Amino acid sequence: MIPLMKNAFLNEFDTKRALADFILRAEKLSMHEQCLRFEAAFSAKQGRRDSVLFNSGGSANLAMLQALKNLGRLNDGDRVGFSGLTWSTNVMPIIQLGLVPVAVDCEVDTLNVSSRALTETIKKVELKALFLTNVLGFVGDIGAIQKICADRGVILIEDNCESLGTECEWGRAGNFGLGASFSFFVAHHMSTIEGGMVCTDDEDLGEMLRIVRANGWDRNLAAGQQVKWRKRFGVTAEFDAKYTFYDLGFNFRPTEITGFLGLYQLQFLDENIRARQANYLQIEKVMQANPDLICMRHEHISLLSTFALPVVCKSAELRKHYLAQFSGAGIEVRPMIAGNMQKQPFYKKYVKEEYELPNTDFLHHAGFYCGNYPELTTGDLEVITSCLLR
Repeated sequence: MIPLMKNAFLNEFDTKRALADFILRAEKLSMHEQCLRFEAAFSAKQGRRDSVLFNSGGSANLAMLQALKNLGRLNDGDRVGFSGLTWSTNVMPIIQLGLVPVAVDCEVDTLNVSSRALTETIKKVELKALFLTNVLGFVGDIGAIQKICADRGVILIEDNCESLGTECEWGRAGNFGLGASFSFFVAHHMSTIEGGMVCTDDEDLGEMLRIVRANGWDRNLAAGQQVKWRKRFGVTAEFDAKYTFYDLGFNFRPTEITGFLGLYQLQFLDENIRARQANYLQIEKVMQANPDLICMRHEHISLLSTFALPVVCKSAELRKHYLAQFSGAGIEVRPMIAGNMQKQPFYKKYVKEEYELPNTDFLHHAGFYCGNYPELTTGDLEVITSCLLR
């Protein structure tokens, strides 16, 4: 069996031993110094001003949209574009927070929304924001997308949970939007078991994310920020300030275990990304020789941090054939994320308007993926490539 992910952590034994030692030594396991240190280290690694740690990537997505509503940058009824090929927690917060989701088509050979698809959508619908998913480690022409959003006053935010480390000619994935979310769930590039992050260069957004993360209070803000909020609402006593809730929030706080694991796993991230890229490029050679398959375009990507190994067949019938080969070889496979999100039951229940997404529909029926991670052995890679032969 070749699973989607073999281990919970890179260098699993050493990580678990270090975690056990930390738990035995730690005086506090609720959110504290380890979380702050991980936020600072991740900001430095990603190259952004601020990072806010959450208990999951899904929570990070929900908090980012709630923070934008709290700041008045989004309001009830605003239309928010999203990548039609995405994960549920990229879309559900749009619905949950009273915004209107608008699905945007992708390109078959990048899996991602393109400036072409975005332009076509904007011709039909006025968007207030675009929640862009960087899919499976790939990106489209995100520099052009960023410019379109800037020119039209569309707030761009990124779900970068599947593309940590990817770099393209315009910059690093996760650094194009006002904010970007990351996931540290077990199956992702680096694991804290559960965990997520939002990175931003916007001071007000970073401040509001910390308010949203912890019940709407100011306890995790810098001293100067606390003074600002308390003065605005006439809170003069520290006793009262600790139980004053300034805006809508949740309890999305991580634990010190999350912070410790993030710091520990961060040291292996570059090695992890290099291995994922090497695996993909090796397998891609076999795909390129098979006329049944559509290969991904990535000439604009200088560092390809693939979350998984996407397989796009030229028809739904061919997918059945290759799925049978993978399953017969004991390789765990998944649909192309969740396919066209508009086809999901929750979406049909809550969203009235559906948009034509021909490319996303094609990937829904003709695509799938298997795992890609550093622990794949030479034998594993040989088994995978053998299943891609015509």
